[in-house]
Amino acid sequence: MPGFIPLTLTRQLLRDARAAQAAGQFRGAGVGGRDGLRVDALVRGDATRWLDGAQATPAERACLEQLEALRAVLNRELQLGLFALEAHFAVYASGTFYRRHKDRPHSSDARIVSCVLYLNEDWAIAHGGALRLYLDNSSNASCRDFYPEAGRLVVFLSERFWHEVLPTQRERYSVTAWFSRRSILPQ
Repeated sequence: MPGFIPLTLTRQLLRDARAAQAAGQFRGAGVGGRDGLRVDALVRGDATRWLDGAQATPAERACLEQLEALRAVLNRELQLGLFALEAHFAVYASGTFYRRHKDRPHSSDARIVSCVLYLNEDWAIAHGGALRLYLDNSSNASCRDFYPEAGRLVVFLSERFWHEVLPTQRERYSVTAWFSRRSILPQ
């Protein structure tokens, strides 16, 4: 969805992310979940800062409100039973990536829909950093690349699609979010 949010909001979110980064609020992103969360730069090189509605800036609140409106539409139109939203800023430094993965951990079936909202303006293909979405499990040829263009939102089913972030050649900012349902797996 190009232009999911207005460019003015995109720019403010980017300013907020950079301010939080300068204040040391980002942490190296982990892999492994309940199986032993750890930072592993050979798998994932981004840093994140979770968005908390209670302490959010006005721009972050506006972004979360837009995502909540999307959740309501998905529930109304597709009856997905989505009841929760979790989101964070992500920044990839030049040279970093995130290897092929799915957003739904084996230990939980709660995450249903993944969303990535891009914040960088003037992104060129030469900058890399595309989200590569694999359309089936059998072939690397069956994939689609989404470059991080400001205001673009990419939405996909968390459990169905393998994806990765290709190496970036400049700093790449986004808001990554997941819509969840109540888990039916034993805890």
